[in-house]
Amino acid sequence: MAPIPPRNRLGTITEPARQIDVIHDTDVLVVGSGPAGLAAALAAARAGVQVTLIERFGCFGGNITTVGVEGMAWYRHEHTVEANGIAREFETRAHAMGAAVPESQSQSFELDAEGFKVVADTLVEEAGIHAMLHRSFVAPIMDGTAVVGLITESKAGREAIRARRVIDATGDADIAYRAGAPTHLAAREDLMAASVMFHLAGVDKRAFIDGIRADPQTYRDWAGNGEWDIETSGKEDDMFSPFLHKPFQQALRDGVIPADLTTIAGTWGAIHDSGELTYMNLVHLAGIDGTDPDDLTRGEIEGRRQAMHAVAALRRYTPGCENARLRNFGMTLGIRDTRKIDAVYNMTESDVRHEARFEDSIGIFPEFIDGYGILILPTTGRYFQLPYRNLLPTTVTNLLVAGRSSGGDRVSHASTRNMACCAVLGQGAGIAAARSLHDNCALDEVRVDTVQAELQRQGVRYH
Repeated sequence: MAPIPPRNRLGTITEPARQIDVIHDTDVLVVGSGPAGLAAALAAARAGVQVTLIERFGCFGGNITTVGVEGMAWYRHEHTVEANGIAREFETRAHAMGAAVPESQSQSFELDAEGFKVVADTLVEEAGIHAMLHRSFVAPIMDGTAVVGLITESKAGREAIRARRVIDATGDADIAYRAGAPTHLAAREDLMAASVMFHLAGVDKRAFIDGIRADPQTYRDWAGNGEWDIETSGKEDDMFSPFLHKPFQQALRDGVIPADLTTIAGTWGAIHDSGELTYMNLVHLAGIDGTDPDDLTRGEIEGRRQAMHAVAALRRYTPGCENARLRNFGMTLGIRDTRKIDAVYNMTESDVRHEARFEDSIGIFPEFIDGYGILILPTTGRYFQLPYRNLLPTTVTNLLVAGRSSGGDRVSHASTRNMACCAVLGQGAGIAAARSLHDNCALDEVRVDTVQAELQRQGVRYH
């Protein structure tokens, strides 16, 4: 097991050896219940194996519910081609349960972060998944190079769980890293910014919409804004964007917000008849390493401070927001970018820009790149395939890594990190884990044609 570097130089202590009770045994153990983990657990259960889902918070959904990222597929337009499957089911099921509304800039639904908690509960219960909330991953249980379970920490103390297959959907490759698999983490200054999401109440919907119609913003308006300069393919430039930047520029000029807050800008998601303005993605914090709790602490506090300045600027300079008030923050900071594994196959910039095709495809994703100053929207039907090998870490066995920590370079990460793509990867991982059990073979020996057959049965397009 790879050593974890010390966080300080104040000496060491020796933790006494202890016996840890094994409290549960399962076929497939999924750790983390964000879009990747929730999709993996559902897919594996629907493929006919026993599944256990571990989550450190008190709800499933990850970025959707704990951070408040409500735009699952805001990239979707008339000619967008997608994998569908569980990624699409999150939207359709939420809408059917009254937990989603039409999204402001696309042909998709914006999820209700609070309502989706109930949607996720329902999906988990229907699938017969063994749910284990309020448990944090501590360490893998190893048998040679194989991950055969893990240790958790909770109010009940330390507990051990054995599993025949393990899926790391932590988003940070926590299990792979602690099991000794090669991973890489960029320097703080090179990581994508972290975000604090928040929602407003008390907004006059008619006045707000009238203001947007009077001064509609496009992706061209993102140019010339320093932090918000972006590279597009050109076809995005005249498309509507729910972009808010002018109120904060004016607030800076008038001294309403501190002169150093030049990065406040971004998008809103939906305006409701009730006066709620949701999915306010306006606060972006550079230099935050999501694997460092000190960085996370600093980011949470600074992010809330900046958000309140953003609310003050909106009240003063945005029609309809004169009486707006903070409704709620997300439960935790939104992290876009941390560790990635060295996979058997690592995705490349060429793959996501030029419609890569793979024999071991487990799903497709539109040509959508969002990050590192690039924004390409999938409006022409172009898409790339995602290979099963992308989920397999090197040197460590019996483990799949799904979600934004799967292998890839910088620009490919700007595509595959998106929640819908994470769900596609998760569904493929769950099915592959189930097939390996049905066929009594190792994860790296799974017949991809059997995985693809089950993907097709579950409604996933993989070619």
